[in-house]
Amino acid sequence: MISCEKGEKIEITLNINSVDYRIEVGPHETLLDVIRDRIGLTGTKKGCDTGECGACTVLSEGQPVNSCLILAVDADNKLLLTIEGLSCGNELHPLQKAFVGQGAVQCGYCSPGMILSAKALLDEKALPTKKEIHEGISGNLCRCTGYAKIVKAISAAAKDMKDTNL
Repeated sequence: MISCEKGEKIEITLNINSVDYRIEVGPHETLLDVIRDRIGLTGTKKGCDTGECGACTVLSEGQPVNSCLILAVDADNKLLLTIEGLSCGNELHPLQKAFVGQGAVQCGYCSPGMILSAKALLDEKALPTKKEIHEGISGNLCRCTGYAKIVKAISAAAKDMKDTNL
């Protein structure tokens, strides 16, 4: 960990969605606040701010993390992926398409974190079981859907991605 005096800023590099951001941060700024407020990528949502809801989930080195619990300085030189980096231009990722197609998006607040957790799961296991999907998204809360459509969307995306070798 980088140490500094009170009020001192630390220069770090955040690689977010394959773009390097050189930025000065305070020692207590969270990755969530830097991503949203300083870099302007607002797809990562601020929910509970205690690591309970998963709305702030991003992928760090391919693993889902609650960005509200990580200091920005601890993400220095890590490969980070937010929901904005998942699509390719105007072409949605198969998970995003499946969430829309299966009606798994209602208010949409949990969707970015849920989709990124699902991506990490599918990167490790191409065709997960329903139980594995439930476990893979267990860190993400949804107050709207009851999860059935979310699980169905992840299953559909898994099949689509396997069929198209993504």
